[in-house]
Amino acid sequence: MPPLAPQANLAAPGFEVPRALPPLNIAPAMLSDPALKPVAAKLRAGQRLNFEDGLALMLSHDLLGLGAMAHAARLAKNGRKTYYVVNRHINYSNVCTNRCRFCAFWRDAGGEDAYLLEPKQAAEMAAEHPNLPIAELHIVGSCHPDIPFSYYLELLSALAQARPGAALKAFTPVEIDHMASDAGLSPDQALDQLQAAGLGAMPGGGAEIFSPRVRAELCPEKTSGQRWLAISGMAHERGIPTNATMLYGHIETPAERVEHLLALRGQQDISGGFSAFIPLAYHPANTELGGSGATSGLDDLRVIAVSRLLLDNLDHIKAYWVMLSPKLAQVALNFGADDLDGTIVEERITHEAGATTAKGMTEAEMRGMVQSAGLEPVRRDAFYNSLEPA
Repeated sequence: MPPLAPQANLAAPGFEVPRALPPLNIAPAMLSDPALKPVAAKLRAGQRLNFEDGLALMLSHDLLGLGAMAHAARLAKNGRKTYYVVNRHINYSNVCTNRCRFCAFWRDAGGEDAYLLEPKQAAEMAAEHPNLPIAELHIVGSCHPDIPFSYYLELLSALAQARPGAALKAFTPVEIDHMASDAGLSPDQALDQLQAAGLGAMPGGGAEIFSPRVRAELCPEKTSGQRWLAISGMAHERGIPTNATMLYGHIETPAERVEHLLALRGQQDISGGFSAFIPLAYHPANTELGGSGATSGLDDLRVIAVSRLLLDNLDHIKAYWVMLSPKLAQVALNFGADDLDGTIVEERITHEAGATTAKGMTEAEMRGMVQSAGLEPVRRDAFYNSLEPA
């Protein structure tokens, strides 16, 4: 499939030009790694970091120094505000043609526990817990080989009727690419029809690592990194905000992590519609790729800190508690993160790969995590509007 043309070199309509980091107050005495001092000097001067700076950050073991720099950036962006959303995850199918080696969620069609939710079934799930003030339905599935495009439109319509007050955050760029191709549509045409059916925002899955080397080994059937970025830009052109992600802790190198982050930053410069970045820690259980175990806490915090410093034009960095654990996610709020994601209700994809965290969290628990860290909890909607009482 040929690459898509780049998007216009302007922030898309409906999105402001992204804010860069202001000069940061970082004392040299905070840093024990000499390699971090020239990076800190650039941040103090309000200069943008480059690949070499990012690599120095990603290779550093000065965790406290990284945290100090990233926390200064977090405070400059969002002060002590820490966001969360009351949301509900719905995974409409696990039948997938991509068969990614790092994924424990996918099944072949006809497999013992393969499934596809009918729109009515998904709507019934969305309507559960009627007293829960759900602001966002997070809808992700798979690249199913046999779903007509009309299914996705019917799914959005049914969910909108079941939860009329909730934004529909649905379908990664990979899913958009797949459903459009199967239907003989361009991604532009698919997005137009999905938006008319109620699509309000998009999750950021499927980015994985953009490196062609990694994708060739782990997910050769998946949409390329270049195409993922281009489809994200198309969504932004339509005023549809999206998230961005990076799956780390498998076979990628530190340099490939930095390249991935800079590619996201470049797309944000172009189209301006990424709401948040979510580092996703690889979980090896029940995957073809396997591995010796989960990522280390040091690496998790390093990736979050480096992301905050390199992604100067993204306003929000998430500490996804499902993958990190609530305790480490709480620590991450002082390493650059300012968002804990949401209540979720029932997470499936990471738990298939061995996550031992709860499948959901109450709003009271989320607020308690933030308050006990000395920060200010802010319940938000899918678009980062505050839902806190006036």
